Amino acid sequence: MAGREPSMEDILASIKKVIAEEKELRSTVSVAAPLPPIEAEPDPEEPADEEVLELDEPVVETMRLPEVDLGPPLVSEDAAEASRLRLAALQEAAAAAPPPPAVNPLEQMVRDMLRPMLKDWLDQNLPGIVDEHVKREIGRITGQGL
Repeated sequence: MAGREPSMEDILASIKKVIAEEKELRSTVSVAAPLPPIEAEPDPEEPADEEVLELDEPVVETMRLPEVDLGPPLVSEDAAEASRLRLAALQEAAAAAPPPPAVNPLEQMVRDMLRPMLKDWLDQNLPGIVDEHVKREIGRITGQGL
């Protein structure tokens, strides 16, 4: 069908194909040829004969791998389309979301004042709270009170 979006299976097949092609390409590439010796710098008064390599086509031809039969699709067209529509709605909602409100200066000042007090309280009480909960959970799991 012309104009239809690719299904999840089509996308996965495409990704698998690219990965297989890259693996094939890597396995066919041998140890790099030794670099040519470094030549002395050309005389600036002599005209330079520069060759430019234009890469209009791939340097290495990729081999065509046989098509892989992935079997029947894992998801029905209706489920895939419903998922696409919901994801599109999420994308639109995220794009249209208003920016977060600017920080209220009074609220920020109160947070800054409470932070050291909260840190002190947590430093004093958190180890005991965690220890008590861990003992209780170990006792529950093992069936033995600690």
